[in-house]
Order: sequence, then structure tokens, then C-alpha cells
Amino acid sequence: MLPNREGQRVPEVTFHTREGDQWVNVTTNDLFNGKTVVVFALPGAFTPTCSSTHLPGYNELAPLFRECGVDDILCISVNDAFVMNEWGKTQQAENVRLIPDGNGEFTAGMGMLVDKEDLGFGKRSWRYSMLVKDGVIEKMFIEPEEPGDPFKVSDAETMLCYLNPGYKRQCVSLFTKRGCPYCANAKTMLAEKGIHYDEIVIGEGASLRSLQAVTGATTVPQIFIDGKYIGGSEALAAYLATYC
Repeated sequence: MLPNREGQRVPEVTFHTREGDQWVNVTTNDLFNGKTVVVFALPGAFTPTCSSTHLPGYNELAPLFRECGVDDILCISVNDAFVMNEWGKTQQAENVRLIPDGNGEFTAGMGMLVDKEDLGFGKRSWRYSMLVKDGVIEKMFIEPEEPGDPFKVSDAETMLCYLNPGYKRQCVSLFTKRGCPYCANAKTMLAEKGIHYDEIVIGEGASLRSLQAVTGATTVPQIFIDGKYIGGSEALAAYLATYC
């Protein structure tokens, strides 16, 4: 049984990080003291679920976490600093601080170090998330102990719903085309509101004909929110002007 450490302090650990070409030691006191911090831990950088959903979800919803009083969002994995830094670059995860727990000390202290030898991973972190206030764990969401790599409760939206019970995710679909400045503007507007969206790129899995069949339009961007057709970038701006 993986332990739930709610009400306890995080383990005291020194992380060996890299900034530029220098080693920088960062302690748990540096990361947590006097702060409200959301942490999510995962099995490994560059792995499918971690790269496609877990890290992007927290990165995209970071503005909403900030509105809820969260100072920092940390991603912890049993990987070295070089791997974590490179993963952060490829993911463009500017809103999340990636912390390398290369020796698994923090993960072991949390009781979350598990055996992934069957996959050739060795010892890795079980997937979980937690809310930490001034070094004390207030809430943990631990994935169920099932075979494989369950991803049901440690996602960004579950944590956001805990912080803000009134939060409701909108389902947003955005038709775009590479190099389109209006599409870039639409994505910026959505990001500034902390709204997650699914991007459908014309020429990459969708055709102009399919766009016309769905919207009656031949230009991009075109936006749907919760199944309702909004329109192009100007219509999106007008919609977001009334968005809370």
C-alpha cells in the first residue's frame, strides 16, 4: 500500500540541478518554505503519458493555479538534471519547474519509489500529485495501485478542482493552419485565460474540405467551445471579453 502523507512534512532532500553549465544544489526548504506549491510526480521524462498529457496539462493550466494562490508548480521524476532540462525545453514547459530526483531520495522519502525493472526503468516514482503549504502536505492524489501506468487522479484538472471546486473545464476545439498569425493570436488569447484547447491543424490530420463541411468557412482559425460554434479570431475575442 502506497502511503498517503497528508499532514506530514515533505522529506528533507537536496536536489542536484543544472543551471546553464553549473551545478546548483536546491533543497526542499528552498522549494517549499513559505510557499504554496503544487507537485506532480511521474515515472519518467520523455515517456508517452508524461509528455502528452501530464506535464502539458499543468503547464497549460498554470495561470489558473496562480489565481488559486499557488506560487510554484513542480514536476519531480527520478531522472538526472540533464534529462529533465532537455525534456523541459522540448515540452516548452515554461510554467513548471522540473526537479531531478536522480537518486530517488525524495521519492523514497515519500514512499513512492517503485520497481519498474520489467520495463528496464529500474526504480522510478509512482504517479501522484500533492498540494504542499509551507512544507506540509495538505492533499495527495495517488494513482491506484493497478498494473501498468494508471493516470486517473494526478492530472492538473483534478488538482484544480480541489483548489477551486467551482472549476469546470470547457471543451475547446481550435482549427488552425501552420504559419497563420490569426491562429497564433487565437491561441494566445486562450492561453491568457488559462483555457486548454485541442488544436486541429489543417493539412495534418484534417483537410480544408472537412473544415468547410463542419463550419461553412474556409479560413482559419475556427473555434468551437462546448460544442458551440464560436467563429474566427474576432468572434473568439468577443466571447472571451465576457468570460470570467
